[in-house]
Amino acid sequence: MTDLPSTTWRMLSQRGGSQELPKGLDAAWDVSVGVAKRLLTRRGRFLRLAEHVMALEKHFANLADARLRTQADEFRERFRRGRDKPQDLLTAFAIVREVAFRRIGERPFLVQVAGALALDAGCVAELATGEGKTLAATMPATVAGWRGKGCHIVTVNDYLAQRDAEWMGPVYKFCGVQVAYVAQGMSPPERRQAYRADVTYCTNKEVTADFLRDRLALGRLPGLTSALLSKIAEGAGSGTDRLVQRGLHYVIVDEADSVLIDEAVTPLIISGDAPNPDQVEAFRQAVELAGQLSLPRDFRVNERYREVDLTSPGKQRLSQLAGELGGIWRGVRRREELVVQALTARHFYQLEKQYVVDDGKVVIVDEFTGRLMPDRTWRDGLHQAVEAKEDLEVKPPKDTYARVSFQRFFRLYRKLAGMTGTATEARREFWQVYHRPVVVIPTNRPCIRQVLPDRVFATEQAKWQTIVQEIRRLHDTGRPLLVGTRSVRASEHLSQLLTAEGLEHQVLNAVRHREEAQIVAAAGLRGKITVATNMAGRGTDIKLGSGVADLGGLHVIATERHTAGRIDRQLFGRCARQGDPGSAQAIVCLEDELARRHAPHVAGALRRRYAQTDREISTRLTRLLFDTAQAKATRMALRQRKSVLRTDDWLDEYLGFAGSER
Repeated sequence: MTDLPSTTWRMLSQRGGSQELPKGLDAAWDVSVGVAKRLLTRRGRFLRLAEHVMALEKHFANLADARLRTQADEFRERFRRGRDKPQDLLTAFAIVREVAFRRIGERPFLVQVAGALALDAGCVAELATGEGKTLAATMPATVAGWRGKGCHIVTVNDYLAQRDAEWMGPVYKFCGVQVAYVAQGMSPPERRQAYRADVTYCTNKEVTADFLRDRLALGRLPGLTSALLSKIAEGAGSGTDRLVQRGLHYVIVDEADSVLIDEAVTPLIISGDAPNPDQVEAFRQAVELAGQLSLPRDFRVNERYREVDLTSPGKQRLSQLAGELGGIWRGVRRREELVVQALTARHFYQLEKQYVVDDGKVVIVDEFTGRLMPDRTWRDGLHQAVEAKEDLEVKPPKDTYARVSFQRFFRLYRKLAGMTGTATEARREFWQVYHRPVVVIPTNRPCIRQVLPDRVFATEQAKWQTIVQEIRRLHDTGRPLLVGTRSVRASEHLSQLLTAEGLEHQVLNAVRHREEAQIVAAAGLRGKITVATNMAGRGTDIKLGSGVADLGGLHVIATERHTAGRIDRQLFGRCARQGDPGSAQAIVCLEDELARRHAPHVAGALRRRYAQTDREISTRLTRLLFDTAQAKATRMALRQRKSVLRTDDWLDEYLGFAGSER
């Protein structure tokens, strides 16, 4: 029975990571513990331990390859048998550090070693953009591989999973560690083989979907005991032979704020087809009926919460319009739900902003990264409402087979760690939801980034005009520019403006995502203009071209402030890496979505006040407006993520497969 993936059964044998969020006095106590944990887990401790690792450099540098390999093999056996001592971890890191230099030509700096120690301790390590998180992760991952229980390194897309596995592969191979990656399109046997490796690179979506598929393969087995008995009694027919994962032991989450915070709002669902021609026709009819209702007489729109409510006159008019349709339209509640979804699709879901049309299909665009999500659909008929609005083939809603949020899934791991360039702003949520303390690791070289004050304008026209002028001014000096936008539509609009001005540029967005790495890698070359959505090449290094540092380095322009300040800081972090010069500035306007949605009254009053001017209106008040709106948006997003987690807890308690078997 040794081949049975015991940790995959954690969801069956216990509730593992699904404990409810504390409330009342328990919540206050939990916050206090989190504060104490942050104070105890000081970066100074990891930096001091890292110095001990650095002190071993001379010893291992003098060893021949054969002797170094022998040392690695000895430590691998020590860790696999569980006979390692605290000092052995530091020596192991020193070995990996030397191997990295010999195999890929990069020797981790002191701060990278400190970050690696934080990861091994189960913390969220904030390593600034460009500080080498990929290399830092090889040290704790190698040790985890030596322990023989597997290590998952989660990245944000398939390209990075494959790139990092191949890039760091020589380091792992020298140390006797098997490395593999999981990507979309792989067959179950290929996935099973990848998960059996000591270190597996994968995306959050793939590893979570594989977990759900494994759970479905188990069928109605109520617990670990039943699974073991079924394996003995039925053999290949028990469903256990179809599992691809061998367990959830240790995970290192790259871009942890994106994976564990931003994407935690949407649960991952495994679903199947449920044909229903009458329902499909109803979605088309709903769009037609919605087009006959008028604002504000028949319905109201709440910009902040992205909600649509029918008024009493609107309900009466809908009843009259739907009277001749019959069927599903006879039900008051159902017809109102269908029309509200159609109105929501019309007012809040815009082409080339929330979605794009690719090969005749509606493909969702990730709000935080700007990447396409071809395997995702909106729930409760919203996706069908968008398809009907775009006059595309309407696919019937699917039946849900299995569901789990990223919050709950990642808490199922016995050991969870994360790394990102922007964790400080979310440190309370990292503790409250995952009980992971945040450790801020200093940069290897002093950061000399110049962040200029926001420039505020009253209208979008004035904002875009100024952005183009600023790009022209800086481009004439030879400095490279990276311009960040929040949507595909905005990036394409700016591209048209730059083309009209004769400014050669590159565009990186969800539609042109295939060239992402190449475009971003070249963004630091002299005279380059790169327009990018929020993905902005996370995970891809931007190196300055010859002579660019003397010109002032890369300049970053944000064309909007994001709902999360971390995303703004991530974009600004694309410049001034590893001690290079660079600067960043946001150019915004009162018509931006952030201001309209989260500070509508103040923004509206200011728009009326400055309605007749195209001049800059940057004042303490106008800048404070965006800070306040961003804070409100952050709080609202946190409430949404907690709501998803509470739904998971409710489903686990009332609709679970089995109770606890402890």
